[in-house]
Amino acid sequence: SCQIFIEGFYEVDPASAVAAPERRCYTVEDLQIILACGRETVYTLLKKNEFRWFRVGGTGGAYRISKKSFDEWLDNKI
Repeated sequence: SCQIFIEGFYEVDPASAVAAPERRCYTVEDLQIILACGRETVYTLLKKNEFRWFRVGGTGGAYRISKKSFDEWLDNKI
């Protein structure tokens, strides 16, 4: 791939760029940004099962929230 160095950043040649895979899950941090709220508020929503989620690595693992489920929930709140 052809990369051009411009002022501290690499620019990828569009002809050789590979599409990023579609993101299907959000993290707790993503929801904090989207909702402009704190971590505890996100955890409260998770405990209420407002949308579908699972944990990576089992009990105690990081939360992953279904993008589709969350986006549908948010659309219904707006």
